[in-house]
Amino acid sequence: MQDIKNNKRTIRGWAMFDWANSAYNLVITSTIFPAYYTIITTTSEHGDKVSFFGRTFVNTALSNYALSAAYLVMALLLPLLSSTADFRGNKKVFMKLFTYVGGLACIGLFFFKLETLEIGIICFAVAAMGYIGGVMFSNSYLPEIASQDQQDRVSAQGFAYGYIGSVLLQIICFVFVLKPEWFGITDASFPARLSFLLVGVWWILFAQIPFKVLPAGSPNKEKINRQVIHSGYQELAKVWRQVNTMKVMKRFLLAFFLYSVGVQTIMLVAASFGEKVLHLGTSRLIATILIIQLVAIAGAYLMSSLARRIGNVKVLIMVVVVWIGVCVAAYGISTENQFYIIAALVGLIMGGIQSLSRSTYSKFLPENTPDTASFFSFYDVTEKLAIVLGLAAFAFIEEHSNIRNSALGLSVFFVLGLIVLIVLLFTRENRVNNSEV
Repeated sequence: MQDIKNNKRTIRGWAMFDWANSAYNLVITSTIFPAYYTIITTTSEHGDKVSFFGRTFVNTALSNYALSAAYLVMALLLPLLSSTADFRGNKKVFMKLFTYVGGLACIGLFFFKLETLEIGIICFAVAAMGYIGGVMFSNSYLPEIASQDQQDRVSAQGFAYGYIGSVLLQIICFVFVLKPEWFGITDASFPARLSFLLVGVWWILFAQIPFKVLPAGSPNKEKINRQVIHSGYQELAKVWRQVNTMKVMKRFLLAFFLYSVGVQTIMLVAASFGEKVLHLGTSRLIATILIIQLVAIAGAYLMSSLARRIGNVKVLIMVVVVWIGVCVAAYGISTENQFYIIAALVGLIMGGIQSLSRSTYSKFLPENTPDTASFFSFYDVTEKLAIVLGLAAFAFIEEHSNIRNSALGLSVFFVLGLIVLIVLLFTRENRVNNSEV
């Protein structure tokens, strides 16, 4: 794969995968869907309680449990899938599969109303699975298309493309939501449902660009055999054994797991939190998230630039400290302006911590690793398990207390992650052998 490293066309094509699927992340997990879902499932008769296959849940807790289940399923499946991709050299096939599954599930959300709650929640969870799987296989291309010294920049470029692409589609959806009369729309639910359909079409359409330029992958064996069924988990165990011999990598992954519990959960529940605590409404939530996305572009490049000057770990420490402040501030939030300030701060640090985490992990990989999909499967399983824990904890605390306490509870994971990062910073191997990190 040496011949495609640092190739501008290949890198642009790879970044377009973020452009394609980030629309799902913005519209479905961050803005229109959470607001639409919270509004249609809050009734004068039942309040914020909904019935899902005969069992009663708090509405936002149900959606968080559904996401948590989706991430758990994918955390269990990804080792098998990544091993199969390495084995057969066809990880692009899996990228396509998850893209089409996720995109079609978003299209299915067009039919989501209160009376079809069960179908809507299932499509919501399946769309998340499609997004998760596609991102994992996309991430595994990073060491193949960029040399180590370029990975921070290329990773940031991917996130920047994602933010720009998702904002463009969000603006289109924004027009339908705010000005339905321009298009003769009289059904109040139609603009939101149309947005879900557009996400699916956008996702599938723009994904054709990376599908065209990215290599299929290099098979590690000539033909498949029965052992492939177990080899994914064997590869995961193999990676774990290798990680156990790498003190710096192990500590980084522990820190990554802990702060990811908070980062990923906040990103997934922010819109629901804003709607439930402050009743902002769809239009103001969308405007807020748009600001977050635009600030996040600058944040991703800012963190990359800072990392080159002072090192990845130091930047991560600074960012995690800010995240702790965000959790504490969210607990005491009472006004709309306070929400906007916190949202802008989240935007600044959101893209940076994701991009920097991905490139830091890539730098710690052994040189010329042939089975990058397995290593990134391990990385993604770590992140997905963090999300499972974060969403489940957030939903559990909300059901037994309130959503403000859920936000405050996330700060515990950030504090623990901060402690591990500080230990990592002073780990001798990191300072001597990985001074650039």
